[in-house]
Amino acid sequence: MQERESSRKRLFIGLLCGTGLAVCVFLALVWIVPYIGLSNIHPLAPWVVGGVFAVAILLVLWATLGLAVSVVLGRPFLASDHLRGVMAKVFLPLMTIFARLFGISKSRVRESFIKVNNEMVATAANRYEPDELLVLLPHCLQSSRCDRRLTYDINNCKRCGRCPVDGLLSLAKPFGIHIAIATGGTIARRIVVQKRPRLIVAVACERDLSSGIQDTYPIPVYGVLNDRPNGPCLDTQVALPHLETALRFFLVDGEARRPVFSPFAGLAPLGALGGSR
Repeated sequence: MQERESSRKRLFIGLLCGTGLAVCVFLALVWIVPYIGLSNIHPLAPWVVGGVFAVAILLVLWATLGLAVSVVLGRPFLASDHLRGVMAKVFLPLMTIFARLFGISKSRVRESFIKVNNEMVATAANRYEPDELLVLLPHCLQSSRCDRRLTYDINNCKRCGRCPVDGLLSLAKPFGIHIAIATGGTIARRIVVQKRPRLIVAVACERDLSSGIQDTYPIPVYGVLNDRPNGPCLDTQVALPHLETALRFFLVDGEARRPVFSPFAGLAPLGALGGSR
């Protein structure tokens, strides 16, 4: 599992650097082309336009270098902790386009983005009270054979144990957190507006997690990918120990709470990224 995580990180760094350089080359070309004719308008016009593009290129290089090095080091570099929004709203769409040139799927790009986003959120090392944290779930975790309506109120579950919702409710009470199920992006955004959390721990597929991270910025989102043994959007599963490990890490006095599930070894680096408690 660690090897897979490292692969995602390398993919992200490669796409990030490639996208950043491509943008810089594009800006340079946009400047060079009119440079030939600008001098005919005013002798200083080429230098003014060149200065504007030079600043833009420097900003892109700063964002690219800061994000890439911070991913490698596992800590902020060149104030990269303030660039999470730039990564989500600017670099991710450009990286997706850039990845197509090399035959890299959107799914792989999104996986690498979620991995790096999680590390940046964990590196911030912020701790939250239970009422400041929202666990947001997709409706496909609920059994397709269940007739209970769980949207908005997960407590309507009869806890038959046929889907992960029973285990999720086992986490909700001891940790004192609010858990909500959304049937789509619109309802998810409505729940976020109503609850106004300071941190969201979201379970979903790569596509929904990526769009959710973009939509809810600047609220930090820690993403947990669901398992899809029956294909997308049907009776999906989630590693409950993974979710619990994230909750114990982000909640105030979380590590002092009594464990509900066995430890999730795959999240060993989470504590290291977050620094000292």
